[in-house]
Amino acid sequence: MTPLGVGVIGCGNISTMYLGLAPLFAGIEMRACADLDEDAARARAEEFGLRAMKTADLLGADDIDIVVNLTVPDVHYAISRAILEAGKHAYSEKPLTLSLADAEALKALAAENGLRVGAAPDTFLGGAPQHARAHIDGGGVGRITSGTAMVMSHGMEHWHPNPDFFFQPGGGPILDVGPYYIAVLVNLIGPIRRVAALTSMATPTRTISSEPRHGETIEVTTPTNAHVLLEFQSGATVSLIVSWDVWAHRHANMELYGTEGSIYVPDPNFFGGEVMAGGNGVEVAALPDWDHPLGKPNKAQRMGKLANYRTAGLADMAQAIAEGRPHRCSLDLALHTVDAMTAIMQSGETGAFVTLKSTCERPEALDPAAARRLLAADAPVT
Repeated sequence: MTPLGVGVIGCGNISTMYLGLAPLFAGIEMRACADLDEDAARARAEEFGLRAMKTADLLGADDIDIVVNLTVPDVHYAISRAILEAGKHAYSEKPLTLSLADAEALKALAAENGLRVGAAPDTFLGGAPQHARAHIDGGGVGRITSGTAMVMSHGMEHWHPNPDFFFQPGGGPILDVGPYYIAVLVNLIGPIRRVAALTSMATPTRTISSEPRHGETIEVTTPTNAHVLLEFQSGATVSLIVSWDVWAHRHANMELYGTEGSIYVPDPNFFGGEVMAGGNGVEVAALPDWDHPLGKPNKAQRMGKLANYRTAGLADMAQAIAEGRPHRCSLDLALHTVDAMTAIMQSGETGAFVTLKSTCERPEALDPAAARRLLAADAPVT
């Protein structure tokens, strides 16, 4: 397929990941970038061989088909709306928006203009989550009835150069890391019916220990801890803890319990890792090797060499546009995720169960052959 031209709005920390990994994938070509800080845009453009442009000029460029929105969450809606109004397809970093009403407005605008909207996270397309999906869909643990999911640390102030927005409304662990877990759970189980949550914050301030702002104090104005009950439309119930108030723990990232066994899913924040399953007379063990290209370790990160294929969702959307099929990181999935997260926040405030207003289909599975079709011919991970 002829590559679709891609422009990026927002040249902060996350942009290096998108721009650096995009060459692995077929069907997309990064061409331009823009940022309110024009120096930041010029620096990214020089680093990755792009055109640095003003936002309005990028939105009007004839060779840009899809615009990736990598701005801070507080302006995701406004920028994605501007992208659609400019007649471009939009792909947003998570969360899609900060309210269900805004997500529904984007859906209406996209439908009116015949445009696609996609959104991160795309980690559920990785080798490990897809391996778990194949095992579950194949009846390996029977029907999923319950489970636990845990993502706990002590926040972003220890490594991120500018962590302020993580602790402000629109940030917090529910909206920041929650999407990874919710997307994987929906991929494995299906849509959510209702939620209940207790939310809190351990301290009213945080002290930055990363550079260049080591020692600065920032105010915390959004919950940093949530204990959540998720009830799925299938009847399954999952306990989810999402917290930046924990220094250490021994909980597994995700365990799902079925009528015929259990499955252990690695960190949904990443694409790879070991999937284990067992029970009902079968010893718990790693699933047999599965040659999925989006599960192969390829990037050195703080936690060691990991599988990182962010931009897979964007590449799948570009391929889906060319083929006239639904894309996996869909608007409906992103909207349902926003619905779930805002319902969690609402429940934390009111102490009541909140029934979701939206639903979605499980994304189409991405088996190893389909994953290879997303990759560029010369990608070093086949």
